[in-house]
Amino acid sequence: MPVHAPDHPTIAITMGDPAGVGPEICLRALANESLTSVCELRIYGNQTILQRVADATGLKVDPMDERIIDFTHIDVSEVTPGIANGVTGAASHAYIQSAIDAALTNDIAAIVTAPINKEALHAAGIAHPGHTEIFAERSSSDRWCMMQYSEPITCTFVTVHVGYSEVPALLTQQRILEVIELTHESLTRIEGKAPHIVVCGLNPHAGEHGLFGNQEEERLIAPAIEAARQAGMSVEGPLPPDTVFVPAKRATTDAVVCMYHDQGHIPVKALAFDCAVNTTLGLPIIRTSVDHGTALDIAWLGKANPGSLFSAIHLAARLSRNEAPR
Repeated sequence: MPVHAPDHPTIAITMGDPAGVGPEICLRALANESLTSVCELRIYGNQTILQRVADATGLKVDPMDERIIDFTHIDVSEVTPGIANGVTGAASHAYIQSAIDAALTNDIAAIVTAPINKEALHAAGIAHPGHTEIFAERSSSDRWCMMQYSEPITCTFVTVHVGYSEVPALLTQQRILEVIELTHESLTRIEGKAPHIVVCGLNPHAGEHGLFGNQEEERLIAPAIEAARQAGMSVEGPLPPDTVFVPAKRATTDAVVCMYHDQGHIPVKALAFDCAVNTTLGLPIIRTSVDHGTALDIAWLGKANPGSLFSAIHLAARLSRNEAPR
């Protein structure tokens, strides 16, 4: 992380999968004065693709714009809007890797990622299931987690891109405590105050005192919560997920620690689809992201909502300056 982040930090946006909505929302970011007034943007992507998207949507792109880091080795002739494949997967991966290199050498202050397509990554021979795992491995981070951050709701995750059947075996007291700690540390930094954290149970009714599941609540989750409390953190749980996200509970909760992907992603997208920011906690670099996918069905049609990207850029700029929210 840059030791002396500038007042006007340089932030890289990786263009995401070229066949998706990433190029369009990147163009909208470059044209947005509220963003360029708080940071210097760089797009890690492809000039030809951006020009094709601009032509298709009526947006504008300057062919001489020095803010665009052009990956000319990508075979753009094999890029068709709405069709993700191995070429687009390899391209999106190349943008990410180059941006991470720049962040690790302090050439940029933060990275904001546009959406990638997991099937396209797989078709390109890339084993990582998503951004979070790519960043963690590339930055040699062994203590990290995903956070979905927004004003209405914030969730962090003990497990992410794995099947439901794999989740119980991946839960340990140490890992759950680690996510609670990362949540506490990051929200204290973002909000400027210590948060109140609620931890979900794994099973229906938080296990109903061992009736459901294999006592994950009693053996793993509750001990992690108690360890966090002993360390001075305000933590509650384990609570049933079907009551954690009701309005009255959310009003007194700063973040919810979730055991698996959809436990938190469903309420986040129901409540904050256009404004939530995905960020990876525990990295040596700042990384935020949109909270949506490639939306291949509306790619290059001028219909993409850039709200989540704008929120991600604002948060990245704020974190680069170590500012609390206004």
